[in-house]
Amino acid sequence: MLTDIEVKAAQGSTKPQKLFDSNGLYLLVTVGTDGLTRKKWRFRFKFHKKEKLLALGVYPAVTLAEARRRRDKARTLLAEGIDPTAERRSSKRESSLRLANTFVGLANDWFETKQAGWSPRYAADTRKFLDRELVSEFGAVPVSDIAPRDLLTVIRKIEGRDAPAVAEKVLNIGGQIFRHGVRTGLMSSDPSRDLRGALKSRQVRHHARLTEAELPEFLKRLDGFSGAPVTKMAMQLLLLTAVRTQELRFAEWSEIDFDARIWRIPAHRMKSRKEHLVPLSSQAVSALKSLQSISGRRRYIFPNEHHPGSKAMSENTVLFALYRLGYRSRLTGHGFRSMFSTILHESGQFESRAIELQLAHSDKDKIRSIYNGALYMAERTKIMAWWADFLDSCRQLKGPDESAVREYRLTYWQPSPVFSTVSPPPTMP
Repeated sequence: MLTDIEVKAAQGSTKPQKLFDSNGLYLLVTVGTDGLTRKKWRFRFKFHKKEKLLALGVYPAVTLAEARRRRDKARTLLAEGIDPTAERRSSKRESSLRLANTFVGLANDWFETKQAGWSPRYAADTRKFLDRELVSEFGAVPVSDIAPRDLLTVIRKIEGRDAPAVAEKVLNIGGQIFRHGVRTGLMSSDPSRDLRGALKSRQVRHHARLTEAELPEFLKRLDGFSGAPVTKMAMQLLLLTAVRTQELRFAEWSEIDFDARIWRIPAHRMKSRKEHLVPLSSQAVSALKSLQSISGRRRYIFPNEHHPGSKAMSENTVLFALYRLGYRSRLTGHGFRSMFSTILHESGQFESRAIELQLAHSDKDKIRSIYNGALYMAERTKIMAWWADFLDSCRQLKGPDESAVREYRLTYWQPSPVFSTVSPPPTMP
């Protein structure tokens, strides 16, 4: 019989070795291609006069004492006329069925079914919410035992953290999983169906943004920003393009067409999952060309400070830069878009639909959205030129009150009927 010391000291050689214990139990010692010794427990037995082997685990995870216990369990089955290998296969099948009937089993099956159609980032975000909010609560619970009140309890916990957007997302994910369970025959009904209208109403919180009167001072501070040049350019291009922060952070040089003066943001990076075109003003083109000397040989236009060759700019880079400029709680990256929308709509110079399309706000009428996408490109090009020149004009101002800025814009800032960039307005008196 083997001892613990012998098992621990066993070393492999050029050929596999069998160290026998008793009653068919032995330790198979081998050496892998990596030169490491591996030790596996095996039980040799006969069933209906045929010799068979049963794997009992790997040492040291399975100790000598545990290997003997597993061997004895197999010998008991043999005494009852049961093949231990067949019994193991049957147990595995039952275990798989039990897992499939649990929430985690159903959730994993749903996730694998849907994952191929998602972007890697969306899949990772969905998996994060799924594991953190739902699997942690329901895990091994049979799906047939989950009632609407159980799901509502989870939702209320999330709402109690003052995270209504997360609650809405989790309820949506849960509903998709349960409907998948109904389709695959594991559930008779979807418990999320009875929770329609159960989410607490949430107060709309607008992104912190600047008013027109605050623009001149902000632009002055931005021009004097002493941080990293790439960070400064990121803020400038957020202003000039009115894209979402995430769309800017992951921008790649391959998306920029300098000849056509267009930035093509691929569908997988857009919230709407549709390709988005950003006409580039002269100022935006100039900013991008200045960046080429810094990151032109990289994949990302705005590379990560610590991993420039493989990662994009950190999600908090712009926000922290705004803090340094003195705009904590007064402005966010998304606030640039709000400011763009407000000023452009108030100008009365452009079609509202063209402004919304430039902000990549989806049109629920899909046929109309395709038509509008082509119809408004010329208008959107004018919008981006108007906006860039308007920002330049604000740099000339010395920070008058808001009414004076608005009067200045409405009085002097009239675009030509046809233009690539508008003519500079007269200096404000």
